[in-house]
Amino acid sequence: MSALQLRRCGQRRTELGSTQPFKGLNRCRSRRQAFQPVQAFWQQLLPGRSKAPGPSGPAERQLYRPSEMVPLGDLKVSPMGLGTWSWGNRFLWGYDESQDPELQQLFNLVVSSGINVFDTADSYGTGRLNGKSELLLGQFIREYPGSDRVRDGLHVATKFAAYPWRVLPGNVVAACRGSLRRLGLEQLSVGQLHWSTANYQPLQELALQAGLADCYEQGLVREVGVSNYGPEQLRKIHAALGKRGVPLASAQIQFSLLSWGTAQQDLKSLCDDLGVTVIAYSPLALGLLSGKYSLESGRLPEGPRAALFRQLLPEVAPLVEVVGLVAQERRKTPAQVAINWCMCKGTVPIPGAKDLGQARENLGALGWRLGAGEVAELDRAAAGIKKGMVQNIFQTK
Repeated sequence: MSALQLRRCGQRRTELGSTQPFKGLNRCRSRRQAFQPVQAFWQQLLPGRSKAPGPSGPAERQLYRPSEMVPLGDLKVSPMGLGTWSWGNRFLWGYDESQDPELQQLFNLVVSSGINVFDTADSYGTGRLNGKSELLLGQFIREYPGSDRVRDGLHVATKFAAYPWRVLPGNVVAACRGSLRRLGLEQLSVGQLHWSTANYQPLQELALQAGLADCYEQGLVREVGVSNYGPEQLRKIHAALGKRGVPLASAQIQFSLLSWGTAQQDLKSLCDDLGVTVIAYSPLALGLLSGKYSLESGRLPEGPRAALFRQLLPEVAPLVEVVGLVAQERRKTPAQVAINWCMCKGTVPIPGAKDLGQARENLGALGWRLGAGEVAELDRAAAGIKKGMVQNIFQTK
């Protein structure tokens, strides 16, 4: 079903007397999905938890307890999400259209396992593939073969780039509408500013903030958030939005055992005070914490990451060793330990996945928690690293 058909269906529902327009991922039901006795039977037995495997649908079972869900504004999101930076990105992640069928499979897998929050951006996708991540995510949502209950509980968080030509509040609203068209949605769960321009174009920053508030007031987004804002700028935008009655729900920041410095700790502390949820992007430090790469074995990633890893691997080897030892004791992988550490710090990590193997490994971070002693041990190892991960150039103070 096309995005246009989805919008028409939402309009028709409103015309027929619905008290509220479609929100989030509500959509038209096909006849096949509207009445399924077997599905109803299983939902009666296990309300809100699982769906009986059907001929085309996956078994749906959360890999975490309901009490582990995290508040994000008025939303409830899974303790881990999925980042989609690599979907459409050829330069850094080597994306190719032939990967799309497997990307749909991994999407189906993580959704059926309880992941309900997906992070994307209008700038994700290189060259002619700009916006590809949103297009794929919208397609995968529509073609998810499981229950409507699970599909309608998904949350899309996208980011609007601070392009130099977006200098008016209306430009942000137009960007939001463009994302909605690509995703085929009536409303975003979270609309986010991708980065702040306060360091180099303060007047544009004011326009971006006003545009984000306009998106909220027009009902285009349920919640608003920011990305790559430091404590100083976060406090300012929180106050500016508050004057218009717009609550700030989330703040994304590069956050991992290799990005655990003053910026991250101060931002997390401020967010705790303000009631803002921290979303941890790059929790595996572009793969450095996965334990899969080493100079000794000669195993390095393809593309631009190879040069960076050659430089950083000797520096971060002590931390990687400790992560590996904790993983061995836990019978987990280093990647699962690194992601779990982010959850233990009170953040919602959004690791990416390019194939089913990576998705399965990420899911192994759910359903358990590192002990306080293990977290402290990892903290000490992280504090001993003199040269951590390269930080995002758009990160502000």
